[in-house]
Amino acid sequence: MLPRLLIMFTAIILVSVMLMLTFFALSTRQAQVDSRISALKLQAYDIAYLASTSSGSRLETFFNYGFSATRQMLERKLRAVYEEYNAYCLVVERSGQVTGYYSDVISQNQELSSQWDPQDVTRTLNRVLLGEEVILQTNGQTGPMFTVAVPWKQQGKVVGAVYIQTAEQTIQASYANLWQQAAIVSLLTFILAATIAILYTRRLVLPLKKMAASAGLMAKGLPAPQVDDTGFAELNELSNSFNHMSRQIQDTEASRKAFIANLSHELRSPMTSIQGFVQGMLDKTVKPEDTEQTLQIVLDETKRLNHLVSGLLNLSRVEATESKLETQVFNICELIRLVLITRIQPLEEKNIQVITLFEQEEMFALAAKSQIEQVLINLIDNAIRFTPKNGQIKCSVETLDRKTQAVTIADNGIGVAKEDEAQIFDRFYKADQSHTVGEGVGLGLAICKAILERHGQTIRLLPQETGAAFQFTLQKAADNGKR
Repeated sequence: MLPRLLIMFTAIILVSVMLMLTFFALSTRQAQVDSRISALKLQAYDIAYLASTSSGSRLETFFNYGFSATRQMLERKLRAVYEEYNAYCLVVERSGQVTGYYSDVISQNQELSSQWDPQDVTRTLNRVLLGEEVILQTNGQTGPMFTVAVPWKQQGKVVGAVYIQTAEQTIQASYANLWQQAAIVSLLTFILAATIAILYTRRLVLPLKKMAASAGLMAKGLPAPQVDDTGFAELNELSNSFNHMSRQIQDTEASRKAFIANLSHELRSPMTSIQGFVQGMLDKTVKPEDTEQTLQIVLDETKRLNHLVSGLLNLSRVEATESKLETQVFNICELIRLVLITRIQPLEEKNIQVITLFEQEEMFALAAKSQIEQVLINLIDNAIRFTPKNGQIKCSVETLDRKTQAVTIADNGIGVAKEDEAQIFDRFYKADQSHTVGEGVGLGLAICKAILERHGQTIRLLPQETGAAFQFTLQKAADNGKR
């Protein structure tokens, strides 16, 4: 992954730098061309001004007999144009008299000589003599040529023209060093950007490699190390999610192993007991007068096995997300009363007082009634099991908010130890096991939690000084069940 990302980033940087350099070169070239043409145009007007100081005399007379100072200035100007711009220059009168200065430039300069066309020069000068300013860029055999021609006037009338021509090479030379400097800067920029990209890519990819390695360990059922923060917000979010998933998988694997171990233990105990007593009767080691008692023990153990299997089946059905949750509106207060009626015998045997505290006599919930009934059965059975004789159980229903109501089943029994609170809803977990040998299989609260989570609700153990109190929430029916 690292080489591919690095190649991609490097290619993007290289293309970006090349585009930037190309744009810079083209824009710089055009700016230099425009600047050089403007300079040539200014030089042409300066020459035209000096030529106009001939005071109306013919140009030839001016150069042969004119004022020596003006003549010297014009000569220096023409020489300066030649030396600075390597340009060919003509000063032409309207009459056609042409005086060429440094015309040997044409013979010395290959670009000018290859482009030199007397007819083009004549057409250009004719346009200028009509008062027009001419700026041309033409393509010669060896490259572009630049021509600047302007009129020179006396007393508002065009009396001649100044013609200057130079090759592109002279302009290129003016920005060649600048282009080289730009190329060097671009190269350094590319190297710096590529280095940053390498470092960035390594920081970006290494956590992903660690995640891939951890995922491979998780696939094999092995514990996976946590992925450290990278400093990138998006990757940190991904690593946090991955670490959370890893912890969840490890917790699930630990729960699965504990579930199998607990299930094996819960199945082995009654089956060993049944096998031992049946073997004793077959071997005649059980006395005839103890047969009835032995069969009763075997019957109790088979009931225990049946209860265990039924609990597992109920838990499996509840956790089957593919099954549709069929909800209905029902009176939760009436459902609590019905469950209590079915538990009259164990309640009377232990002389347990039952107190119902309903906010209203009729409080309607929207849920799967049969499953909520199973929740109530499990919670009330637990309360009866752990409440001592002459104890007390409270069943209450109250409104939490506009959409939610809470059901609480509380007792004044032995309660739940602090160290057991975190695991009380785990499968096969039985708090205070020394007091509950042979009582329950530790699936009741796990089934309650699974049912309520399927409904999008919660169940929790409420803090209290004595006994235990479990509270679960239900969705309140619209208009409290009124039709």
